Amino acid sequence: MASAISGAFAARKFSINRNTGVPRPARRFSSVEPGLNEASSKIHRQFRAAHEGHLPHAGLDATRSSTGVVWCTERAGEHGFFEEPEKWANLGQGAPEVEDDIEGCFARPKTIDVSMSGREYGPTAGIKPLREAVAHLYNEMHRQGKSSKYTWENVAIVPGGRAGLIRIAAVLNNAYVGFFIPDYTGIRLAYNEMLSLFKNFAAIPVPLSEEDGYHIHPEKIAEEIARGTGVIITSNPRNPTGRVVANPELAEIQDICRERATLVSDEFYSGYNYTSNCNGSTISAAENIIDVDEDDVLIIDGLTKRFRLPGWRVAWIIGPKEFIKAIGSCGSYLDGGTNVPFQEAAVPMLEPSLVQKEMVALQTHFREKRDYVVERLRKMGFVIRFVPDSTFYLWLNLEGLPGPISDGLNFFQACLEEKVIVVPGIFFDLNPARRRDLFDSPCHHFVRFSYGPRMDTLKMGCDGIERVLNKWVL
Repeated sequence: MASAISGAFAARKFSINRNTGVPRPARRFSSVEPGLNEASSKIHRQFRAAHEGHLPHAGLDATRSSTGVVWCTERAGEHGFFEEPEKWANLGQGAPEVEDDIEGCFARPKTIDVSMSGREYGPTAGIKPLREAVAHLYNEMHRQGKSSKYTWENVAIVPGGRAGLIRIAAVLNNAYVGFFIPDYTGIRLAYNEMLSLFKNFAAIPVPLSEEDGYHIHPEKIAEEIARGTGVIITSNPRNPTGRVVANPELAEIQDICRERATLVSDEFYSGYNYTSNCNGSTISAAENIIDVDEDDVLIIDGLTKRFRLPGWRVAWIIGPKEFIKAIGSCGSYLDGGTNVPFQEAAVPMLEPSLVQKEMVALQTHFREKRDYVVERLRKMGFVIRFVPDSTFYLWLNLEGLPGPISDGLNFFQACLEEKVIVVPGIFFDLNPARRRDLFDSPCHHFVRFSYGPRMDTLKMGCDGIERVLNKWVL
């Protein structure tokens, strides 16, 4: 065993001094030697200085510094982003365009009437009319012909996705929680911080293979449950890979989990579904639930992504009544509940026929944007093996680029010089206990590219990325 260990770590030659950023011998954690380009990179030193878990002598209590898009935006601010944001292509923010000029989409409210009840504290589980509207929407879109239907008691309204996930974490019993890499982290302070802040469960990372298109196979779920995992948490459709698990595989996964594990399904991108020729259909675990009060499936979604209202902070959790009662109650000490006037304004938006038309328009528009950026990036030389079938993200592998820009952090830095923001892949390596060093991350040589913004922003961003490549290729 000793010789095997020494052989595995024989490649270690130096680490980074946490105070000076200067390479030094006897690196403790990483089994991979970073290249000289990475070791001397300013952006890598900034990242390590801000993220305690990637320092060579990381303590047990990792720093709660800014992560994900916040960290990326701060670095962009150092290059003038805050002074002239209109001159930048922000392809890092995980948000869709919010304007009213998408053909076929309904106009969002520009003003909101505040009722007398809207001046009062609202129930931490949300107002009943909105809970009823959410239940009705899911019954119409995913529960047709099924005897077990959702009611308002199966729905909790929460102030955004982060708050929803934190509430779920607060009510989970002691358990092993399985999650998949790469997956969403940091931007909403969601999975990564949730998994590290709460001590009532242990986080178990499950890497997915690029060769397999980052697909979650039912067999992998069965393996995790067999080794004692009691909770499975995942986004579906998946951020950042743009992949989706659809039926019949999704139904098979739920069959495997039934009576064995709780499935937490983050479905914020359910409207961005390009697998059904943009007919407005959405993919949800709600379709395969047998009994809404017995199946341990918690679904989280909201107005943020598919209704293009991220600033409203109105989201919902759907699940068994016992779960929802606890989730609603814990809002009293976690977040205080969701803004009541915005809840009231959201009710008419969830009329099923209106949502169906909205989804057709949304899918058609975003598929056109996806096709544009895929074509542009492929012409530049990027290898995109799997075109996203959902979400509005591309997960770009940089390993084929010239060495100095072939990792996420250095590519991000180069893009800043051309007024373009992307997100380094390291932020999608869910690493709550900081078990892996930066250079060992399977996500280190990737960036996430968002085609959520308007087309003119995407064109500006692609032009900027092309200038980055021309600096190194020509």
